[in-house]
Amino acid sequence: MKPTLLVTLFEGQAGGGRRERLCAALREAVRSGHARLGDRLPSSRDLAQDLGLSRVTVEAAYAQLETEGYLRRQVGQGSFVAIDMGAAVAAAALRSTGVRRPLPEPAALSRRGQRMVDTGGCVEPDRPRAFVAGSPDLQAFPTDLWRHLLQRRWRHDAAALMFYGDPQGLPALREAIARYLTQSRGVRCTAAQVLVLTSSQQALQLLSATLLDEGDAVWMEDPGYAGARTAFAASGAQLVDMALDDHGATLGPARPLPRLIYLTPSHQFPTGRAMSLERRLAFIAQAHAAGAWLIEDDYDSEFLYDHAPTPALQGLDEHGRVVYIGTFSKSLFPSVRLAYMVLPEALVAPLVTARSTYDGHPSQPMQAVAADFLEQGHFAAHLRLMRQLYRGRRDALLQALHSHLPWAEPLDSRGGLQMAVRLPPGSEQRLTRLAAQRGIATPSLGELYHTVPRTEGWRLGFAALAPRAIEDAVQALAGIRVPRRAADG
Repeated sequence: MKPTLLVTLFEGQAGGGRRERLCAALREAVRSGHARLGDRLPSSRDLAQDLGLSRVTVEAAYAQLETEGYLRRQVGQGSFVAIDMGAAVAAAALRSTGVRRPLPEPAALSRRGQRMVDTGGCVEPDRPRAFVAGSPDLQAFPTDLWRHLLQRRWRHDAAALMFYGDPQGLPALREAIARYLTQSRGVRCTAAQVLVLTSSQQALQLLSATLLDEGDAVWMEDPGYAGARTAFAASGAQLVDMALDDHGATLGPARPLPRLIYLTPSHQFPTGRAMSLERRLAFIAQAHAAGAWLIEDDYDSEFLYDHAPTPALQGLDEHGRVVYIGTFSKSLFPSVRLAYMVLPEALVAPLVTARSTYDGHPSQPMQAVAADFLEQGHFAAHLRLMRQLYRGRRDALLQALHSHLPWAEPLDSRGGLQMAVRLPPGSEQRLTRLAAQRGIATPSLGELYHTVPRTEGWRLGFAALAPRAIEDAVQALAGIRVPRRAADG
């Protein structure tokens, strides 16, 4: 059995201590058929080194799995898989009924459902660590203040907050969002155009379901956000990739007319570039001419460090073709489950109705507290603090990379919670595997490219890490040997 598989399975386990997570990973390997009857597992010493665990922890996990019947251990020979899960299931079925039954076939899904499953879904990290991408620092959030606001709301509005809410969102929160976006992002809107949701991913799924028919063309940045590809691909849309240049996504005359155009213009995901004004105006004109909708995903505009953020593209739109998406998952905390869309007036009524068929409305108490947090000035103060904090950590990562990893070249680092770095050609897969053996997550940059030449690299999340943790993680990566030819590019 390959040690890299156990590393992947171990990293994918959520909750519990290290021994429990390793036990769960080993069980999963056996149940899924990756580890079959008679297969020899890595020695406890080798597996401990691969996972960054103590040998005592690995020995304890092996002993537990032996007790449960998954493994057999022989002194001087090793640990071996002791059960054939497929045969065991079939035998149990035969014993219980006396009749041999075929194993169940895969569920018959709809075409849309199968496409959705085939995308692999969207999985977020279960905890912050080096260098998980996009995680905010939850230790710096003012939890006492949030608790005070929540308790105050419960005292005064408990009955109302416990009932069903407006599918469009709590009016007080929509008012606060509209004011914030007008003042900080140059968005032109009223509260009547704001639709409150649980996540930006839900926004993309809702737009996909209501605006796309099978075969419709969706223009997307390449490289770009995988969650958007997941939403649009599930609808059966034709995804048309747009390469980037120094001005942002490029316009091409040979493309099919779009139904949707998806952009991250203020801070392109994942490269960090900002789209030029000329290119923004060109995309608005293209959307108007084609009768298309232009989706502006402004996913982390709050966190730009070296200059003021570029005003939202939506504020330039004179034709009512731009849908603006934002989220509180990074600026507040992920489990708040609040995001929003600013809709052209023509889309408000149909999108609110469609939203009501998904999950009714977001949490009423969370909406109420978020509204107070914005209206009382706490949100602006929190953002000022986090920008200062994250800028220091961005600088710490840049310095550590410069000092210890000359083969990892930072790309645009003007803002955000993560930094894209370019790796020597042909090295990403190997370096990623070696980083995982050191317990360090290095999300891929290369996998976000599709039709354009692939840039191998990583997306290093730094916002949730103290400078000391950043330095330690980079120093651990510095122990990886990079061939001179690869390091020289």
